[in-house]
Amino acid sequence: MINSAIREQFPILNQNINGHPLVYLDSAATSQKPLRVIEAVKAYYELDNANVHRGVHTLGSRATDAYEGAREKLAKFLNARSTKEIIFTRGTTTALNLVASSYGAANVGEGDEIVITQMEHHSNFIPWQQLAKKTGATLKFLPLQQDGTVTLEDAEKTITPKTKIVAIAYVSNVMGVTHPVKELAAIAHRNGAVIVVDGAQSTPHIKVDVQDLDCDFYALSGHKMLAPTGIGALYGKKALLEAMEPVEFGGEMIDDVGLYDSTWKELPWRFEGGTPIIAGAVGLGAAVDFLQEVGLDNIHQHEMKLAAYAEARLAEIEGLSVYGPKGRQVGVVTFNLGDVHPHDVATVLDAEGIAIRAGHHCCQPLMRWLQVSSTARASFYLYNTEQDVDALVNALIKAKEYFAYELG
Repeated sequence: MINSAIREQFPILNQNINGHPLVYLDSAATSQKPLRVIEAVKAYYELDNANVHRGVHTLGSRATDAYEGAREKLAKFLNARSTKEIIFTRGTTTALNLVASSYGAANVGEGDEIVITQMEHHSNFIPWQQLAKKTGATLKFLPLQQDGTVTLEDAEKTITPKTKIVAIAYVSNVMGVTHPVKELAAIAHRNGAVIVVDGAQSTPHIKVDVQDLDCDFYALSGHKMLAPTGIGALYGKKALLEAMEPVEFGGEMIDDVGLYDSTWKELPWRFEGGTPIIAGAVGLGAAVDFLQEVGLDNIHQHEMKLAAYAEARLAEIEGLSVYGPKGRQVGVVTFNLGDVHPHDVATVLDAEGIAIRAGHHCCQPLMRWLQVSSTARASFYLYNTEQDVDALVNALIKAKEYFAYELG
């Protein structure tokens, strides 16, 4: 179960902001880090700092063991078949661009189709948009229902034998929608397409089994799942990765370099040119350990409880619009307070020590679909409580009163 002992392991939360206890409700942007992760990175730099895969000295061996050990932990965490299917990247953005630039460039041509949704984060939107422009492929969009969900009936109509790639977020960073990835993968495969899953918002919050989902590629970011910034990963089915060409060349990823041609290392190292993000991987490994000990099922149940409580409390505020489905499955609540600009709302909340996100959330096409310029977003994680939700609601009521006075 999630309890106060969990929260105590996040030192950043033990501070005041503008004279108020910090209430951090922006974990969808980046999560806070537990002591275990902070100490793992510190210990690496204090005791093991060296380059990996190169030196035969003790520090090099220990660094390599820690780096590759993190890959093994992540492979088990995602239930990948092999560590060869785990490519370390800078994050979700880099992972998705790798798929588009390598697999996409080799397998998509004029007349083919790429299927996405209008609610994708720009990281899972622009790479496919640009690939379509370069290749002459058609970019198609799965229709969105009023609450932001997609239906399998629409998917059956939109995904055709011309479709080469289906790219979709498992969980929306704005609407709190969880998409039926497993069922969409089956539809894609029946039509000869591959499915690429943006797992940035799902991996920290729900148990992910890439074999059960039968996704072809799955991208994630460490900093959203308690790990440091600058580290993430791409899961890919081994057969697909083996057929792909690297998009970044240099040290570490080569097998043999001749004057006029070169060959590449085996998986996964052919896609990890240059000195890797070693400390980040060490931190990611520690974060995986922490999440497994707490339990993804426990985290998910905790967040669902908070989301339900937040929906009920926010409904008490007249004039506040909440976007997305009722009974959401993740702890993301996006809203607007009447005609007040979300940045103004966020500024008032910050004065009360409450951190939320305001803006277009890297989802401008979705904002246009919602017919708004921007929204405010509160996102919860394992260290949040119902008291945090109460603080949010009280601050929103205060913001409403303030702007009613100012505008009145």
